[in-house]
Amino acid sequence: MTFFDSGFLALGNILFVIGIILIIGPQRTITFFTRPTKIRGTVFFGLGILLILMKRSFIGFIIESFGILGLFGDFFGTIVTFLRSIPYIGDVLSNPLIAPTIDRLAGVNTLPV
Repeated sequence: MTFFDSGFLALGNILFVIGIILIIGPQRTITFFTRPTKIRGTVFFGLGILLILMKRSFIGFIIESFGILGLFGDFFGTIVTFLRSIPYIGDVLSNPLIAPTIDRLAGVNTLPV
């Protein structure tokens, strides 16, 4: 019932941004969010937060999700590589039927050329 509660989502967004600032520092946070390749993600993330604050929780959540994918999509390969080192999850992700699809979605083992 409270999954799309605007108060909880707004609090989570504020704590997320504060956490990033505390982890990497204010200057690097500004540099990360204002990179030319990340501007679209930053705009969608900010618009999503604004919509959540305006009590449009579901639409704001969807738009913010696109922003998070735009901002942090480069890290999916690292996350999948880390998850493969966990005992039971790694077995599932390394399954020959699932591994090629996961690798393609996360961008693991792809050449940048």
